[in-house]
Amino acid sequence: MAADPKKLILVAILAATVGGLTVSGAPVPTPTPAARQAPAIDTAPVTRIISLVPALTEMLFEIGAGPQVVAVSSYDEFPPAVDALPRVGALLDPDVERILAMRPDLVITYGSQSALEIQLARVGIRTFGYRHSGVAGVLQALRDLGVATGHAAEGEQKAREIQAQLDAVRTKVQPFARPRTLLVFSRLPQSLQQMYVSGGIGFLADLIDIAGGANVFAAVSRESVQPSHELLLARAPEAIVEIHATGMMATEGVLRERSVWTPLASIPAVRSGRIHFLDGSYLVVPGPRVGQAAEALARALHPEAFE
Repeated sequence: MAADPKKLILVAILAATVGGLTVSGAPVPTPTPAARQAPAIDTAPVTRIISLVPALTEMLFEIGAGPQVVAVSSYDEFPPAVDALPRVGALLDPDVERILAMRPDLVITYGSQSALEIQLARVGIRTFGYRHSGVAGVLQALRDLGVATGHAAEGEQKAREIQAQLDAVRTKVQPFARPRTLLVFSRLPQSLQQMYVSGGIGFLADLIDIAGGANVFAAVSRESVQPSHELLLARAPEAIVEIHATGMMATEGVLRERSVWTPLASIPAVRSGRIHFLDGSYLVVPGPRVGQAAEALARALHPEAFE
């Protein structure tokens, strides 16, 4: 599995941002935790948007707010239109001076960026703070972002379309037995070291369920788990799916990466060869392509459902 530092950082950012959605108006005093948990959405006209969250950048373009976006984060890659936009940092390194110089009237932030939200509020700039909380959170964010940017109808419509995609996938796999599934989203290339897998919460956990798998770490109330080899043996997955955001891996690369599982041959998935490699940014970004991600997982786990 090719190691792309930029993509690994993006995955780490996603894994670190679990929770709910917050929206704040400006100017405001230092917000309290309660105020950030259940705010009203400010619907004042928005013409200049900066997004520090790749998933929400995708949402903005999906609901028709793309022309309002004037800058994006260091890690935005989709849709292709973002390539022409200025970069202003991300979760750990927002370029506050450049953000202010671009005179936005709305900045999309991670919900954990409270210090940045306070800075922006002091100069009258509204923020839309986001913490993804599973597939339901993705759909709600589309709706709320639509309201916040003047595209309420489009946000609602897109959320309904994605829900229909997810329902269709769930219906297709429903007749089949659910394999005990391990979803790996990061590890060292040609090694089983520094492995991170889906825990029992978050959008990846939701996608396993929708795609007809039984998550072997469903009982772990965290979005990611770093399992030992002993724990992997104990959980005995019947299917292993590895996802990453880089380009298509060559056949010889897949063979090399599949072979690293050989020392754990007593795992049912390894013994049967039921190890699947999927790649593409849509698999690791909790945005409007989650329907596509659910189908890709379902095709790996239940190819018979799509014959």
